[in-house]
Amino acid sequence: MHRRHFLQRLSTLALACLGISACGRNPIATAASEAQGTSTIEPLKKPLEEWKKLLSPQAYKVLFEEGTERPFTSPLNEEKRKGTFICAACQLPLFESSAKYDSGTGWPSFFQSIKGHTGSSTDYKLIYPRTEYHCSRCAGHQGHVFDDGPPPTGQRWCNNGVALMFVPEGEQLPPLRT
Repeated sequence: MHRRHFLQRLSTLALACLGISACGRNPIATAASEAQGTSTIEPLKKPLEEWKKLLSPQAYKVLFEEGTERPFTSPLNEEKRKGTFICAACQLPLFESSAKYDSGTGWPSFFQSIKGHTGSSTDYKLIYPRTEYHCSRCAGHQGHVFDDGPPPTGQRWCNNGVALMFVPEGEQLPPLRT
C-alpha cells in the first residue's frame, strides 16, 4: 500500500471515530463537478512507467504522485499573455488565460477551468476535506479548488505550475499525447 493511500484511509478512519461523516457532500467539490458538467473526454490509459519517461521528475511527482511544488517557483505564476494552459502530461487544454488571476498564493490560479476538461475528488490528506482536481484525460493531479476566488464563480483553482504548459494565443496547440 502506498503511503498516501495509507494516510488517506487513516484520515477517513480518524474522522469516522470523531463522528464526522467523510461521505457527506463537499459543497466545493459539488460546485466544481457541476460547473464542469459531464466529460466527453476519452480517458487516456498510459502506464506510469511511460509517463515517468516523458516528464521531468518534478512534473511526474506532482501529476502522478500528487506532490506539490513550492510556491512562487513557477514561471507560469507570472504569465500574463493571452493563451491556453494545457496539461503538462497529455496536453489537454485545461484553462484559458482569461480565467487566470493573481491570488497571491504563489501558484497559478484561475476562477474556472475549461468545461468538462477536469474532474474532482475529495482528499483528506490534511485531515479536513479539500477538493482536488485532475485532468479528465490522463488523471494527472493539477491542484485544489477553494471557495475564496473572485467573481463570477467565487472559486480559486490553485494549480501546480509544473503540471501545466502555456501556449500563447496565435500558436497552434500541440496534438494530444497518445
